[in-house]
Amino acid sequence: MEARAIAKYVRISPLKVNYIAKEIRGKNVDEALAILKFTPKKGAKELEKVLSSAIANAENNFDLDRDNLYVKEAYANDGPTMKRWRPRSQGRAYPILKRSSHIGVVVEERE
Repeated sequence: MEARAIAKYVRISPLKVNYIAKEIRGKNVDEALAILKFTPKKGAKELEKVLSSAIANAENNFDLDRDNLYVKEAYANDGPTMKRWRPRSQGRAYPILKRSSHIGVVVEERE
């Protein structure tokens, strides 16, 4: 049995979040929360919220034991990109891509 949580339209690049998500994949949920708590990046804080939500979903909706939970998947997919333009010399325009991501975590009970 697995439980999941997804945060959509988070205003951070998925590349930055996946870098941190790679660190917690396959780890026990308490160990993963400890890693995220002491990682000084914005993506870690967002990922910590989603992981906490997935743990709460597992405990409340599926009656899973928190001590046996581990992070099965942690990912950040592309969300919509806001396109903005910056003026450059000689009348040119330079694109600014403000990326967003959909952050997801799946926790599962270890046998």
